[in-house]
Amino acid sequence: MASSNDDESDSEYVHPRGVPHFPGHERRSNTLPIWGNERTMNLNPLILTNIQTSHYFKTNLSELKTYHEVVDEIYYKVQHLEPWEKGSRKTSGQTGMCGGVRGVGAGGIVSTPYCLLYKLFTLKLTRKQLIGLITHCDSPYIRGLGFMHIRYTQPPADLFGWFQPYLEDEEEIDPKAGGGHPMTIGTMVRQLLTKLDWYDSLFPRIPVPIQINIDRELAKSFPPAQQQRSIQQPEPPVAMGRDQRDWRREERPSRSPPPRRETYPRSRSRSRDRERIRDRSREKDRDSRYRSSRDRDRDRRDRDRGSERDSKKKSSSRQRSRSRDRDQRRRRDDRR
Repeated sequence: MASSNDDESDSEYVHPRGVPHFPGHERRSNTLPIWGNERTMNLNPLILTNIQTSHYFKTNLSELKTYHEVVDEIYYKVQHLEPWEKGSRKTSGQTGMCGGVRGVGAGGIVSTPYCLLYKLFTLKLTRKQLIGLITHCDSPYIRGLGFMHIRYTQPPADLFGWFQPYLEDEEEIDPKAGGGHPMTIGTMVRQLLTKLDWYDSLFPRIPVPIQINIDRELAKSFPPAQQQRSIQQPEPPVAMGRDQRDWRREERPSRSPPPRRETYPRSRSRSRDRERIRDRSREKDRDSRYRSSRDRDRDRRDRDRGSERDSKKKSSSRQRSRSRDRDQRRRRDDRR
Protein backbone atom coordinates (compact mmCIF):
# COMPACT_ATOMS: atom_id res chain seq x y z
CA MET A 1 0.00 0.00 0.00
CA ALA A 2 1.26 3.49 -0.86
CA SER A 3 2.70 5.73 1.80
CA SER A 4 1.24 9.04 2.86
CA ASN A 5 3.82 11.30 1.17
CA ASP A 6 4.89 12.74 4.52
CA ASP A 7 8.19 14.26 3.30
CA GLU A 8 10.26 16.87 4.98
CA SER A 9 10.93 18.79 1.75
CA ASP A 10 8.52 21.71 1.46
CA SER A 11 9.82 23.67 -1.51
CA GLU A 12 8.15 22.29 -4.65
CA TYR A 13 5.41 19.76 -4.01
CA VAL A 14 3.79 17.92 -6.93
CA HIS A 15 1.47 15.09 -5.94
CA PRO A 16 1.67 11.67 -7.63
CA ARG A 17 -1.16 12.36 -10.05
CA GLY A 18 0.80 15.17 -11.65
CA VAL A 19 -1.57 18.02 -10.66
CA PRO A 20 0.12 20.71 -8.54
CA HIS A 21 -1.59 21.93 -5.40
CA PHE A 22 -3.04 25.44 -5.15
CA PRO A 23 -0.46 28.26 -5.56
CA GLY A 24 1.25 29.52 -2.47
CA HIS A 25 0.87 26.35 -0.38
CA GLU A 26 4.62 25.91 -0.10
CA ARG A 27 4.88 29.29 1.62
CA ARG A 28 2.31 28.34 4.24
CA SER A 29 2.91 26.66 7.55
CA ASN A 30 2.64 22.89 7.79
CA THR A 31 0.19 23.35 10.65
CA LEU A 32 -3.39 23.47 9.40
CA PRO A 33 -5.81 26.10 10.70
CA ILE A 34 -9.14 24.90 12.10
CA TRP A 35 -12.19 26.90 11.12
CA GLY A 36 -15.23 26.93 13.39
CA ASN A 37 -15.53 24.73 16.46
CA GLU A 38 -12.17 23.18 17.32
CA ARG A 39 -13.77 20.55 19.53
CA THR A 40 -16.69 19.26 17.44
CA MET A 41 -15.17 19.55 13.93
CA ASN A 42 -18.42 21.39 12.96
CA LEU A 43 -20.24 18.04 12.89
CA ASN A 44 -23.91 17.66 13.63
CA PRO A 45 -24.35 17.20 17.43
CA LEU A 46 -26.31 13.96 16.93
CA ILE A 47 -23.64 12.50 14.66
CA LEU A 48 -20.85 13.57 17.00
CA THR A 49 -22.57 12.05 20.05
CA ASN A 50 -23.08 8.75 18.23
CA ILE A 51 -19.43 8.72 17.15
CA GLN A 52 -18.09 9.38 20.64
CA THR A 53 -20.31 6.72 22.22
CA SER A 54 -19.88 4.05 19.53
CA HIS A 55 -18.10 0.83 20.41
CA TYR A 56 -16.03 0.97 17.23
CA PHE A 57 -14.62 4.41 18.02
CA LYS A 58 -13.97 3.75 21.71
CA THR A 59 -12.34 0.33 21.32
CA ASN A 60 -11.04 -0.28 17.79
CA LEU A 61 -9.99 3.22 16.83
CA SER A 62 -8.55 4.05 20.24
CA GLU A 63 -5.77 1.54 19.51
CA LEU A 64 -4.72 3.42 16.34
CA LYS A 65 -2.16 6.04 17.26
CA THR A 66 -0.54 7.09 13.97
CA TYR A 67 -1.66 8.62 10.70
CA HIS A 68 -0.53 5.59 8.67
CA GLU A 69 -2.55 3.17 10.81
CA VAL A 70 -5.72 5.21 10.29
CA VAL A 71 -5.11 5.34 6.51
CA ASP A 72 -4.75 1.56 6.45
CA GLU A 73 -8.01 1.23 8.41
CA ILE A 74 -9.76 3.43 5.84
CA TYR A 75 -8.38 1.30 3.02
CA TYR A 76 -9.77 -1.94 4.49
CA LYS A 77 -13.03 -0.80 6.14
CA VAL A 78 -14.55 2.12 4.22
CA GLN A 79 -16.95 1.36 1.33
CA HIS A 80 -19.08 4.53 1.33
CA LEU A 81 -19.12 8.08 2.73
CA GLU A 82 -22.56 8.41 4.35
CA PRO A 83 -22.88 9.43 8.03
CA TRP A 84 -25.27 6.54 8.86
CA GLU A 85 -25.11 2.86 8.07
CA LYS A 86 -27.60 1.56 5.54
CA GLY A 87 -31.05 0.77 6.96
CA SER A 88 -30.25 1.99 10.49
CA ARG A 89 -31.93 5.37 10.26
CA LYS A 90 -35.72 5.80 10.21
CA THR A 91 -36.99 9.29 9.35
CA SER A 92 -40.50 8.46 8.16
CA GLY A 93 -43.17 10.75 9.53
CA GLN A 94 -40.77 13.43 10.72
CA THR A 95 -41.00 16.99 9.47
CA GLY A 96 -39.45 20.37 10.12
CA MET A 97 -36.34 20.46 12.27
CA CYS A 98 -36.77 16.75 13.03
CA GLY A 99 -36.65 15.78 9.36
CA GLY A 100 -34.06 13.63 7.68
CA VAL A 101 -32.09 16.52 6.22
CA ARG A 102 -31.25 18.12 9.54
CA GLY A 103 -30.26 14.90 11.24
CA VAL A 104 -32.01 15.85 14.45
CA GLY A 105 -34.11 13.68 16.71
CA ALA A 106 -33.86 10.36 14.86
CA GLY A 107 -30.44 8.78 15.01
CA GLY A 108 -29.19 5.47 13.78
CA ILE A 109 -25.94 3.52 13.70
CA VAL A 110 -23.18 5.97 12.90
CA SER A 111 -21.05 4.86 9.95
CA THR A 112 -17.45 3.68 9.93
CA PRO A 113 -16.36 6.46 7.52
CA TYR A 114 -17.53 9.20 9.88
CA CYS A 115 -15.86 7.53 12.86
CA LEU A 116 -12.60 7.47 10.90
CA LEU A 117 -13.15 11.05 9.73
CA TYR A 118 -13.41 12.21 13.34
CA LYS A 119 -10.40 10.06 14.24
CA LEU A 120 -8.36 11.91 11.61
CA PHE A 121 -9.51 15.18 13.18
CA THR A 122 -8.29 14.08 16.62
CA LEU A 123 -4.84 13.35 15.15
CA LYS A 124 -4.50 17.06 14.17
CA LEU A 125 -3.33 16.44 10.62
CA THR A 126 -0.61 18.52 9.06
CA ARG A 127 -0.84 20.12 5.63
CA LYS A 128 1.37 17.43 4.07
CA GLN A 129 -0.69 14.63 5.58
CA LEU A 130 -3.94 16.15 4.29
CA ILE A 131 -2.43 16.52 0.82
CA GLY A 132 -1.36 12.88 1.08
CA LEU A 133 -4.99 11.91 1.71
CA ILE A 134 -6.51 13.74 -1.26
CA THR A 135 -3.78 12.47 -3.62
CA HIS A 136 -3.74 8.87 -2.44
CA CYS A 137 -3.53 6.23 -5.17
CA ASP A 138 -4.84 3.13 -3.38
CA SER A 139 -8.49 3.94 -2.67
CA PRO A 140 -10.90 6.69 -3.77
CA TYR A 141 -12.48 6.58 -0.31
CA ILE A 142 -9.22 7.72 1.27
CA ARG A 143 -9.34 10.70 -1.07
CA GLY A 144 -13.04 11.23 -0.38
CA LEU A 145 -12.50 11.41 3.39
CA GLY A 146 -9.65 13.85 2.78
CA PHE A 147 -11.91 16.17 0.79
CA MET A 148 -14.62 15.91 3.45
CA HIS A 149 -12.06 16.74 6.14
CA ILE A 150 -11.20 19.89 4.20
CA ARG A 151 -14.87 20.81 3.81
CA TYR A 152 -15.56 20.44 7.53
CA THR A 153 -12.45 22.04 9.01
CA GLN A 154 -10.75 24.49 6.60
CA PRO A 155 -11.61 28.20 6.27
CA PRO A 156 -14.21 28.87 3.55
CA ALA A 157 -11.86 31.29 1.80
CA ASP A 158 -9.38 28.42 1.20
CA LEU A 159 -11.86 25.82 -0.03
CA PHE A 160 -11.68 26.65 -3.73
CA GLY A 161 -7.88 26.67 -3.56
CA TRP A 162 -7.91 23.17 -2.08
CA PHE A 163 -10.45 21.78 -4.56
CA GLN A 164 -9.55 23.57 -7.80
CA PRO A 165 -6.94 21.06 -9.11
CA TYR A 166 -9.46 18.20 -8.73
CA LEU A 167 -12.57 19.69 -10.37
CA GLU A 168 -12.11 17.48 -13.44
CA ASP A 169 -10.73 14.38 -11.70
CA GLU A 170 -12.15 11.30 -13.46
CA GLU A 171 -11.61 8.67 -10.75
CA GLU A 172 -14.92 7.03 -9.82
CA ILE A 173 -16.36 6.80 -6.33
CA ASP A 174 -19.74 5.71 -4.93
CA PRO A 175 -20.45 7.58 -1.67
CA LYS A 176 -23.90 6.03 -1.12
CA ALA A 177 -24.19 3.25 1.46
CA GLY A 178 -24.93 0.04 -0.40
CA GLY A 179 -24.03 1.60 -3.75
CA GLY A 180 -26.24 3.06 -6.42
CA HIS A 181 -24.91 6.63 -6.68
CA PRO A 182 -21.60 6.51 -8.59
CA MET A 183 -19.84 9.74 -9.50
CA THR A 184 -16.37 11.03 -10.27
CA ILE A 185 -14.11 12.71 -7.76
CA GLY A 186 -14.53 15.94 -9.76
CA THR A 187 -18.33 15.76 -9.42
CA MET A 188 -18.03 15.09 -5.70
CA VAL A 189 -15.68 18.05 -5.24
CA ARG A 190 -18.03 20.39 -7.11
CA GLN A 191 -20.91 19.14 -4.99
CA LEU A 192 -18.95 19.87 -1.80
CA LEU A 193 -18.42 23.44 -3.02
CA THR A 194 -22.00 24.18 -4.08
CA LYS A 195 -24.32 22.15 -1.82
CA LEU A 196 -24.88 21.94 1.93
CA ASP A 197 -26.77 18.64 1.99
CA TRP A 198 -24.82 15.43 2.29
CA TYR A 199 -26.83 12.23 2.86
CA ASP A 200 -29.00 13.18 5.86
CA SER A 201 -26.52 15.72 7.18
CA LEU A 202 -25.30 19.25 6.52
CA PHE A 203 -21.90 20.75 5.86
CA PRO A 204 -20.90 24.05 7.52
CA ARG A 205 -22.43 27.03 5.74
CA ILE A 206 -20.16 29.06 3.48
CA PRO A 207 -20.51 32.86 3.80
CA VAL A 208 -22.48 34.40 0.94
CA PRO A 209 -19.68 36.58 -0.57
CA ILE A 210 -17.30 33.61 -0.66
CA GLN A 211 -20.01 31.37 -2.14
CA ILE A 212 -20.64 33.94 -4.88
CA ASN A 213 -16.94 33.94 -5.77
CA ILE A 214 -16.87 30.12 -5.82
CA ASP A 215 -19.90 29.97 -8.12
CA ARG A 216 -18.32 32.56 -10.40
CA GLU A 217 -15.08 30.57 -10.65
CA LEU A 218 -16.95 27.33 -11.30
CA ALA A 219 -19.04 28.98 -14.02
CA LYS A 220 -15.87 29.81 -15.94
CA SER A 221 -14.91 26.14 -16.33
CA PHE A 222 -18.38 24.57 -16.07
CA PRO A 223 -21.00 26.92 -17.53
CA PRO A 224 -24.45 25.65 -16.48
CA ALA A 225 -26.06 26.60 -19.80
CA GLN A 226 -23.70 24.43 -21.80
CA GLN A 227 -24.15 21.50 -19.43
CA GLN A 228 -27.94 21.68 -19.74
CA ARG A 229 -27.75 21.91 -23.54
CA SER A 230 -25.44 18.92 -23.74
CA ILE A 231 -27.77 16.90 -21.53
CA GLN A 232 -31.18 17.98 -22.82
CA GLN A 233 -30.60 18.67 -26.54
CA PRO A 234 -28.59 16.02 -28.40
CA GLU A 235 -27.08 16.89 -31.77
CA PRO A 236 -29.47 16.17 -34.64
CA PRO A 237 -28.39 13.60 -37.24
CA VAL A 238 -27.52 14.75 -40.73
CA ALA A 239 -30.70 14.70 -42.77
CA MET A 240 -30.36 13.46 -46.35
CA GLY A 241 -32.61 15.71 -48.40
CA ARG A 242 -35.30 15.86 -45.71
CA ASP A 243 -36.59 18.58 -43.49
CA GLN A 244 -35.37 18.86 -39.92
CA ARG A 245 -38.83 18.01 -38.61
CA ASP A 246 -38.72 14.50 -40.09
CA TRP A 247 -35.95 13.11 -37.90
CA ARG A 248 -37.55 14.60 -34.80
CA ARG A 249 -40.78 12.82 -35.61
CA GLU A 250 -38.94 9.57 -36.26
CA GLU A 251 -36.97 9.70 -33.01
CA ARG A 252 -39.99 10.37 -30.87
CA PRO A 253 -41.20 7.19 -29.18
CA SER A 254 -44.57 6.04 -30.36
CA ARG A 255 -47.15 6.79 -27.75
CA SER A 256 -49.93 4.33 -27.23
CA PRO A 257 -53.37 5.96 -27.32
CA PRO A 258 -54.96 6.37 -23.91
CA PRO A 259 -57.63 3.81 -23.03
CA ARG A 260 -61.15 4.91 -23.79
CA ARG A 261 -63.50 5.43 -20.96
CA GLU A 262 -66.72 3.48 -20.94
CA THR A 263 -69.56 5.76 -22.03
CA TYR A 264 -72.91 5.58 -20.32
CA PRO A 265 -76.18 7.12 -21.57
CA ARG A 266 -76.31 10.70 -20.40
CA SER A 267 -80.08 11.09 -20.63
CA ARG A 268 -80.66 8.86 -17.60
CA SER A 269 -78.11 10.63 -15.52
CA ARG A 270 -79.53 14.03 -16.44
CA SER A 271 -83.09 12.95 -15.62
CA ARG A 272 -81.91 11.59 -12.27
CA ASP A 273 -80.19 14.85 -11.50
CA ARG A 274 -83.31 16.79 -12.34
CA GLU A 275 -85.43 14.58 -10.09
CA ARG A 276 -82.99 15.05 -7.25
CA ILE A 277 -83.08 18.81 -7.68
CA ARG A 278 -86.88 18.77 -7.67
CA ASP A 279 -87.00 16.63 -4.55
CA ARG A 280 -84.62 18.96 -2.77
CA SER A 281 -86.65 22.03 -3.76
CA ARG A 282 -89.84 20.35 -2.51
CA GLU A 283 -88.24 19.51 0.79
CA LYS A 284 -87.06 23.10 1.15
CA ASP A 285 -90.59 24.37 0.46
CA ARG A 286 -92.03 22.00 3.07
CA ASP A 287 -89.51 23.12 5.62
CA SER A 288 -90.19 26.78 4.93
CA ARG A 289 -93.96 26.23 5.21
CA TYR A 290 -93.59 24.31 8.44
CA ARG A 291 -91.37 27.02 9.90
CA SER A 292 -93.76 29.78 8.85
CA SER A 293 -96.72 27.93 10.41
CA ARG A 294 -94.77 27.47 13.66
CA ASP A 295 -93.89 31.14 13.70
CA ARG A 296 -97.52 32.08 13.20
CA ASP A 297 -98.63 29.83 16.06
CA ARG A 298 -96.06 31.41 18.34
CA ASP A 299 -97.22 34.88 17.42
CA ARG A 300 -100.83 33.96 18.14
CA ARG A 301 -99.93 32.49 21.52
CA ASP A 302 -97.97 35.57 22.42
CA ARG A 303 -100.88 37.79 21.46
CA ASP A 304 -103.35 35.70 23.47
CA ARG A 305 -101.11 35.83 26.50
CA GLY A 306 -100.71 39.56 26.16
CA SER A 307 -104.49 40.08 25.87
CA GLU A 308 -105.11 37.91 28.95
CA ARG A 309 -102.62 39.91 30.95
CA ASP A 310 -104.24 43.16 29.88
CA SER A 311 -107.71 41.93 30.81
CA LYS A 312 -106.48 40.77 34.21
CA LYS A 313 -104.90 44.14 34.85
CA LYS A 314 -108.11 45.95 33.89
CA SER A 315 -110.28 43.73 36.10
CA SER A 316 -107.98 44.21 39.06
CA SER A 317 -108.04 47.99 38.60
CA ARG A 318 -111.89 47.99 38.44
CA GLN A 319 -112.12 45.96 41.61
CA ARG A 320 -109.83 48.37 43.40
CA SER A 321 -111.85 51.35 42.28
CA ARG A 322 -115.12 49.71 43.41
CA SER A 323 -113.71 48.88 46.83
CA ARG A 324 -112.61 52.49 47.24
CA ASP A 325 -116.07 53.76 46.36
CA ARG A 326 -117.65 51.46 48.96
CA ASP A 327 -115.27 52.67 51.65
CA GLN A 328 -116.04 56.27 50.92
CA ARG A 329 -119.81 55.65 51.08
CA ARG A 330 -119.48 53.91 54.45
CA ARG A 331 -117.50 56.79 55.89
CA ARG A 332 -120.13 59.28 54.73
CA ASP A 333 -122.89 57.25 56.28
CA ASP A 334 -121.06 57.04 59.59
CA ARG A 335 -120.60 60.81 59.74
CA ARG A 336 -124.28 61.40 59.25
